[in-house]
Amino acid sequence: MDYKQRAKELVAQMTLAEKCSQMMHTAPAIERLGVKEYNWWNECLHGVGRSGTATVFPQPIGMAASFNTELMYDVATAISDEARAKYNEYKKFGSTLIYQGLTYWSPNINIFRDPRWGRGHETYGEDPLLTGKMGVAFIKGLQGNDPKHRKVDATIKHYAVHSGPEGERHSFNAVVSDKDLRETYLWAFKYCIENADPSAVMGSYNRINGEPACASKTYLKEMLYGTFGFDGYVVSDCGAICDIDKYHKVTQTPMESAALAVNNGCILNCGDAYKWLKAAVAAGMVSEETITKAVEKLFEARFRLGMFDDDCVYDQIPYDVVECDKHRALNRRMAQESVVLLKNDGILPLKNPKAIAVIGPNADDKSVLLGNYEGTPSRYATILRGIQDATDAKIYYARGCHIYSDEIHSWQEQPLREAIIAAQKSDVVIMCMGLNPSMEGEEGDAYNGADSGDKKDIELPASQKRLLEEIIKVGKPIVFLNVSGSCINLTRADEACNAVLQVFYPGAEGGNAVADILFGKVSPSGKLPVTFYRSTEDLPDFRDYSMENRTYKYFKGKPLYPFGHGLSYTKFSITDVSFDSQKASLTITNEGDYDGSEVIKVFARDRNNSRLNCRLVGFQKVFLKRGEAMRVQVDMCQDVMELFDDTSDIEFFIK
Repeated sequence: MDYKQRAKELVAQMTLAEKCSQMMHTAPAIERLGVKEYNWWNECLHGVGRSGTATVFPQPIGMAASFNTELMYDVATAISDEARAKYNEYKKFGSTLIYQGLTYWSPNINIFRDPRWGRGHETYGEDPLLTGKMGVAFIKGLQGNDPKHRKVDATIKHYAVHSGPEGERHSFNAVVSDKDLRETYLWAFKYCIENADPSAVMGSYNRINGEPACASKTYLKEMLYGTFGFDGYVVSDCGAICDIDKYHKVTQTPMESAALAVNNGCILNCGDAYKWLKAAVAAGMVSEETITKAVEKLFEARFRLGMFDDDCVYDQIPYDVVECDKHRALNRRMAQESVVLLKNDGILPLKNPKAIAVIGPNADDKSVLLGNYEGTPSRYATILRGIQDATDAKIYYARGCHIYSDEIHSWQEQPLREAIIAAQKSDVVIMCMGLNPSMEGEEGDAYNGADSGDKKDIELPASQKRLLEEIIKVGKPIVFLNVSGSCINLTRADEACNAVLQVFYPGAEGGNAVADILFGKVSPSGKLPVTFYRSTEDLPDFRDYSMENRTYKYFKGKPLYPFGHGLSYTKFSITDVSFDSQKASLTITNEGDYDGSEVIKVFARDRNNSRLNCRLVGFQKVFLKRGEAMRVQVDMCQDVMELFDDTSDIEFFIK
């Protein structure tokens, strides 16, 4: 018997009240039918989140910097192994609570269109193809490849046109053109649905051209289910259905909001708005048949996960996989590949310095390893600890300043002078600067309540700017590590420092991975998944959702570090290049002194409008030992190629 039929037979035995109760994320037990209580809300953005000990991988923006889809698949497989292992133990209690189930609300495949958006570090960056390919790898790794059961459900979010401002998200109307919808905001959703079959889609809080995203006839019923052929279930973001009448003012009452959402295909509610569904049926706002079909789809998902079977292969995954040595090694490799070397005058890798100053508020901060929606690592390495464990050099550590506060009272610690002393006594200074997850994140999560997690600008805090200038005056070589989930103005660091690295939020093994790169154990291979602009003045109005002058595809200025930028310790040459409409063929040679990986990025553009119509159409990461050459073919994504108006006049190039 297939899952659709099993679900249909089970749901047929339910009363209307029972069916409506199953459409809320806190679904109660129906004991007479053998249905256990189930909470649909679970998180695994970069590791099993909010459920105790887990392997905490780099934040998604860092994993995107790897440009390594195979490694991403392995990471997601490890995450889903840990998710299943935890579920296998939790279910022995007779039910699963929040963050203990199998339906995971990840990945976030929104486009990081503006660096001021606080949640951008949850995404895979600013490019739709990179986002789509990393998303597909993550979804496939989560959901598994067993022909009978799914390992866990993946949920792509937030559908759609959602990337700030956080403080207005419950009432915001994103006005966007058909062109930007097709080329940017909806592209990765369509690509993931067609190539990875995700179980679920989460609707966003905002309106799209006037329609609430979680209740939109155009974007849910017609486009998602119709044009895209989505066959899973849609869940609302938490509280989003209540927003429809309370803030969007599209409906008058919660009952109308619930009916509108269900009628247009949002069949699972995170929140309590669907408590009105029984009354909505009585009022003729929604039919019981619509309710029945929605619940059938939810139980089809639960059957597919093996919740009602005793022969699911994933039930055998043992708890010992949680944060096991294999996963910690995988984590360290992903962290290594997530670090981007932006500038290097030859100082790196470090050449046996006798004394090193490690200075800055992010040097020994655990929070910058973990990002948000994180799990809890039982073992972790801050940047300071990673450096200390990797070298016999004398380490002088100084925090130097508060990460953002520029006000120090007379009775408080005065950390600047200690930093100057440390720099004076060192051969080289490693500055650990940037942001932390309390400074950029989701509404309600971050300290900067006035901006609800978003950033007003892309500047380093004044406290850190002052620290940097004082250390520059000491006159020692400086390696500048910027730890952040987004673009920061690094023009001063680029001018004054010998090397600049972007670390993002690198996971529990982040400090070890950074040390591996600083001391040359591995050659850096990360590439920027976002543009690094020179100034906030380079950016359009944050509330404007037009892609005009945004991201590498449409930006008219000169970035400090472009999308895809990233240096290595070795030297690669690319020769014998040829293109056709399906692939690029080339020979890549490692001509340097280090083994290393390189990302081959193929771009396409209109010859007549090359500046403003450039798109990434394919990429591949290859590893070469020093002296090794390899013939490589990079497939061009035909879904991207179709975005060009005239494919007969396209120019290809490789970066």
